[in-house]
Amino acid sequence: MQSCISVENLCKYYQIKVGRCRHDTLRDQVSDFVRSLLKPNGHSHAKTEIFWALKDVSFQINVGEVVGVIGKNGAGKSTLLKILSRITKPSAGAVKIRGRVGSLLEVGTGFHAELTGRENIYLNGAILGMAKAEIDRKFDEIVDFAGVEKFVDTPVKRYSSGMYVRLGFAVAAHLEPEILIVDEVLSVGDAAFQKKCLGKMEGMAHEGRTVLFVSHNMLSVQSLCTRTIVLKQGTVGFNGTPEQAVIDYLVSFEELPNQTLEFRDNRVGGDAFRFTSVRFLNPKTMATLDVLISGQPVLIRIGYINKTTEILKDISCGIAFFTLGGVHLCCYRARAVGVTLDALPSNGYTDCLVPRWPLSGGRYLYHLTAEQSGSTHLDWLPDAGSVQVESGDYFGTGVLPSAGREGVFVDYTWKTK
Repeated sequence: MQSCISVENLCKYYQIKVGRCRHDTLRDQVSDFVRSLLKPNGHSHAKTEIFWALKDVSFQINVGEVVGVIGKNGAGKSTLLKILSRITKPSAGAVKIRGRVGSLLEVGTGFHAELTGRENIYLNGAILGMAKAEIDRKFDEIVDFAGVEKFVDTPVKRYSSGMYVRLGFAVAAHLEPEILIVDEVLSVGDAAFQKKCLGKMEGMAHEGRTVLFVSHNMLSVQSLCTRTIVLKQGTVGFNGTPEQAVIDYLVSFEELPNQTLEFRDNRVGGDAFRFTSVRFLNPKTMATLDVLISGQPVLIRIGYINKTTEILKDISCGIAFFTLGGVHLCCYRARAVGVTLDALPSNGYTDCLVPRWPLSGGRYLYHLTAEQSGSTHLDWLPDAGSVQVESGDYFGTGVLPSAGREGVFVDYTWKTK
């Protein structure tokens, strides 16, 4: 097959000053230069070190492929896409791209804030090298897909983040790029729009166009992509089938100990309330369980810290379990059984008692969530940890489930007349 993207020994590094953020923009560099002028002799004595965002990354993407890029925060995903989109120059290595590229990397990328939605559509089309007649032909379809008919003649600086994303994706996908590069910015949109975007990208692949897709949604990666690349600390850790790539990515979270939950950066929410730990206990002896057994009682103790001086009320915590492939199996939410937390102390824990553990043998990931009635997430922590389960005699009949079958046990009866 013909290659449209070729990456060979790609490297990108930044010189960073210890204790300071690296300079991605000219403004940051100028600000730091001015600070240095105010120091004695006009020099800054801060130490510098090399940070490798990407190191010796090599791969090829063929025409018509839909390739996913996954990895933990800081793995180098966004840096890679910026280089492929010609926004950032590599420090070393070679990148060869054959075809017109459309990119959606951040909310508002490629838009001029003072211009209207209509003007930005034509501006982006011109940047892609399209004639006005081509843009005219696609204009109504773009506006309809984005759902911004009422605001198409409004300056985009007044758009919400959701409107930005809808219009940005519509422009990037409809102005006939041969290669579409999409970062995880789609997570800003609602579920209906995400589904529409995935359908559009799938349609583009059927038309022979190439899609490079970064996402934390493992189900989307598996359903949409033909191949997936896993980045680990700036290097290619895996390059192969989406199913194996997702497993390779998700099992890496097993290395993250529970006591570091408070300091994870892959979360949504503020600093007022944060999860700090998760323990699985024997409810009779309160001993820690390293392995859970189907049908046996389990106490899930979830630690938290409350940093605010305000009194937090009506808080509901929850824990959801997923297969390593990202399939949602079950969820335990306090509010669902009529329980909420009120007047929280500065730190503490909340317990969830599961009388009979319902998952069959295997390894499972869990997500944590805490929300307040009528508000957004106080803390939402995906891939918070994992737990090992061994199949047990859930029904008390002596019959164990077949090995390798992931699933959830439910109570039921069976009668024949």
